[in-house]
Amino acid sequence: MNRLELDAAVVEREILRYTPAGIPMLGVLLQHASSVTEAGLARQVEMTLPALAAGTLTDALQRLELGKTVRFGGFLALRRRNARTLVFHITELQDIGKD
Repeated sequence: MNRLELDAAVVEREILRYTPAGIPMLGVLLQHASSVTEAGLARQVEMTLPALAAGTLTDALQRLELGKTVRFGGFLALRRRNARTLVFHITELQDIGKD
């Protein structure tokens, strides 16, 4: 199964574009910070992650205040065929009440 859920903030937003089929696409950069337990030890995790949304979800992402933490759901895929880098494809967005 390829499923990712991440609490993160949008820190950069690209310009809305459209596929040849007319589907809106919006690229964003997400920033995440948390503390997790690994092998019984606390570990600080901080990262930025490129993400992409398609369809009606692009409207919600455009209205989202930069820096506001929300819960994103989706999956990971190669940025493009034969690429080595991954991008997070956002399929769900949930306000969790954090700033």
